[in-house]
Amino acid sequence: MIRTHEAGSLRKEHAGQRVTLAGWVARRRDHGGVVFIDLRDASGSSQVVFREEDDAHGLRAEYCVKVVGEVRVRPEGNENPELPTGAIEVVASEVEVLSESAPLPFPIEGSTGVSEEARLKYRYLDIRRQQVAQAMRIRSRATYLAHEVMNEHGFNYIETPTLTRSTPEGARDFLVPVRLQPGSWYALPQSPQLFKQLLMVAGMERYYQLARCFRDEDLRADRQPEFTQIDVEMSFVDQDDVIALGEALIGRIWKETIGYELPTPLPRMTYAEAMSRYGSDKPDLRFGQELVEMTEFFAETTFRVFQAPYVGAVVMPGGASQTRKELDGWQEWAKSRGAKGLAYVLVGEDGTLGGPVAKNLSESETAGLAAKAGAAPGDAIFFAAGTSSASRDLLGAARLEIGRRCGLIDETAWNFLWVVDAPMFEEDGEGGWTAVHHPFTGPKPEWADTFQDHPGEALAYAYDMVCNGMEIGGGSIRIHRAEMQQRVFDVLGISKEEAENKFGFLLEAFKYGPPPHGGIAYGWDRVCMLLAGGDSIRDVIAFPKTASGFDPLTGAPTPITGEQRKEAGVDAKPKAEA
Repeated sequence: MIRTHEAGSLRKEHAGQRVTLAGWVARRRDHGGVVFIDLRDASGSSQVVFREEDDAHGLRAEYCVKVVGEVRVRPEGNENPELPTGAIEVVASEVEVLSESAPLPFPIEGSTGVSEEARLKYRYLDIRRQQVAQAMRIRSRATYLAHEVMNEHGFNYIETPTLTRSTPEGARDFLVPVRLQPGSWYALPQSPQLFKQLLMVAGMERYYQLARCFRDEDLRADRQPEFTQIDVEMSFVDQDDVIALGEALIGRIWKETIGYELPTPLPRMTYAEAMSRYGSDKPDLRFGQELVEMTEFFAETTFRVFQAPYVGAVVMPGGASQTRKELDGWQEWAKSRGAKGLAYVLVGEDGTLGGPVAKNLSESETAGLAAKAGAAPGDAIFFAAGTSSASRDLLGAARLEIGRRCGLIDETAWNFLWVVDAPMFEEDGEGGWTAVHHPFTGPKPEWADTFQDHPGEALAYAYDMVCNGMEIGGGSIRIHRAEMQQRVFDVLGISKEEAENKFGFLLEAFKYGPPPHGGIAYGWDRVCMLLAGGDSIRDVIAFPKTASGFDPLTGAPTPITGEQRKEAGVDAKPKAEA
């Protein structure tokens, strides 16, 4: 080894020892003939003292160096209690420059305000920053723990194909041309869903994988075209079995990574309750401000806006003190979400109601409105009216915005729950139905025989784990009976020919005694982001892409040459068509 000790490992007990360190020059400070540098490696940093300025001559930020010297306790008053190595320093006797550094595109230490594109273009420098490197280590630690838990529960780690055929998963596939079969294409998997079900047919019973997934989605905040799931499937289980495993996995990771004890069993909330109370199927329960349904309250109203199938409200504490500009800002906020606006009533300190909506309400409505909505003097009440789904979605988003603007969210808290009993189907906007999860999600047992008769009411045997208002995992008990699968296809309007074309290899396998099975997948990037205290999944991905899918580091994606295009057979017609 080039070094005898890691820089971050030195303590008072090392005083008097001759050590060899190797790392990068993090900071340099010249103090009249004495030069101090902070030498950083993966373990942390130590202060190195050069008594002769010539020894440190030419050392610059991010030079990679080897230093030989003696550890000593820092002079009284010079200690730095903020650092683990703050009680000692190394008096250098030898220094060797292992490699020099070019001028930096941005400072490594304290590089706040640097654009994300610059950070990603020079990601290898960005990762030298302590907080970014720590996020990588937290992800590594969590991954080791996940493997331990799954091994302890008897699971087999099995890899599924990266080059496969296109199957409908809810987003567009990334396609790969096949040189040996011009005109034919592979698809990159959006998830291992069909393969893990095949493994259950194969009798493996307990499968898991840290799976790379690929989705060609439109630009969306905090999404990556490639991401990682911890993917799980189990045979001969019901919902409670999968939930228990999920709690064991997440509980172990949170406890041994950041020291948080998961209060199991986690509470469960039905999808209907979550939407009714919070306007979201992934409610953030770290604060209150629940939605209040006002439909009955306005049943006889003459105000046309509130003559709707659903009217709901959410209260903003202290919101009546907002300026007109701030209130107008809420309208722009609502319009940016596709709504016409956000109606509001202001409750004065004397209890009187103000704002444009109040002028359109009857005496009885104004008299009981604040009490019904749960508003106090000085509060603002925001309303949404229309279909229940659209209105609750708007109010749920407003609730979260209120929580952020008013500082109601306890950022130090952890809140986990399961959301269960989601709808099995939803309207597709064209008079038909689409699967809320995927076509292989089974119905709740009580809906097993009748879901096709009441598609809008049928509930899925599905479950999502929610943490601090984010869905971090979700799964379901699958369909394993051919006749039930066909009834689902019938509801979705998928013909036998179409089903055979899309899922033929899975349906063929299901002819040979498939076991009852179910599973779950956790968004591994999001789990690790939460553990690391990051704001984006890009914080815990070594080499991420921007929100547009561009990679500033490599310049990908790039055009291909005409020769590459011809060789790959991009424009070739499949043999059958030819």
